[in-house]
Amino acid sequence: MTPSVKLYALSTCSHCRNTRKFLDDNNVSYDVVEVDLCPLDERQQVIDEVKKYNPACSFPTLLIGDKVIVGYREQEIKEALGL
Repeated sequence: MTPSVKLYALSTCSHCRNTRKFLDDNNVSYDVVEVDLCPLDERQQVIDEVKKYNPACSFPTLLIGDKVIVGYREQEIKEALGL
């Protein structure tokens, strides 16, 4: 069974785009939150959520099951997904 995958990203971030492309190219289903495109009244709540997993609040922050991967780390993503 594939673990749940959630990506916290910025719409302007090249590493975030690379992560999305990798997931798409490997037919991984995932939820994405474009933090910079969140409505202002929700943005702080989303940032606080990211900080629970990644205190530096840097992007991309990728959750695969209970594993947190910060940045575009293709090998780590492959291993976490069992690819």
